[in-house]
Amino acid sequence: MYQTTYHRASSVSEAVKALTEADDGKFVAGGQTLIPTMKQRLAAPSDLVDLRHIAELKGVTVSGDSVKIGAGTTHAEVASDAALARACPAICHLAGHIGDPHVRHMGTLGGSIANNDPAADYPAALLALGATVHTSKREIAADDFFTGLFDTALEEDEIVTAVSFTVPETAGYAKFPNPASRYALTGVFVAKRGDGVRVAVTGAGEDGVFRADAIEQALASSFAPSALDAVRVPADGLMSDIHASAEYRANLVVVMAKRAVQVAAG
Repeated sequence: MYQTTYHRASSVSEAVKALTEADDGKFVAGGQTLIPTMKQRLAAPSDLVDLRHIAELKGVTVSGDSVKIGAGTTHAEVASDAALARACPAICHLAGHIGDPHVRHMGTLGGSIANNDPAADYPAALLALGATVHTSKREIAADDFFTGLFDTALEEDEIVTAVSFTVPETAGYAKFPNPASRYALTGVFVAKRGDGVRVAVTGAGEDGVFRADAIEQALASSFAPSALDAVRVPADGLMSDIHASAEYRANLVVVMAKRAVQVAAG
């Protein structure tokens, strides 16, 4: 790696200050994406501002039908939180199947959504749950937060501090994982709420996570896997790579949506 200056921030304000004073600084949480990128010399920030030791970014709070998860909460902590498992088991299931144990104990929710990898799991959950992303400056609806491949509405000196959402009536997540990385070749999160059904897809779209309108409409009429028997997702706008073609992913979207509904109904 290239030389960099390390800053261990103890508060959000301290972290923002360190970044604004750096020539080309980057925030780092679990480091599961940035550190490997630096090792490959694809990134060379002048300064690294470590967010892992900021207490205000950690923890899960469930109050009635409201859930708030700190951005510094690791995937393993999300997966094992008992109160969250009672409120929304689907997101615990999702977190428990990210990567391997090392990734789950180092990677954080905030780091995942700030990076917005097109095959990451959390973006689908937040979009389907109609979540709100809290930052050091404002609150952003998930519908407006994810703007494209590795791109979000975040400004350079803005830190994700938490996410919040209202507990759905039921929800489920299913993904077809890459056998090596465990990233989603296609993953679908389904959430049934009082105002309807929301379905979000990760791992398949050329522009990253997206809502599946046809699946939402079918499930709004009948929240059952059989409601999707006649649904066909077009391959236009889906990714083709060495792992799967756009046509294969189009089929996987429907298959994973059916499995997610089965999970939600189970």
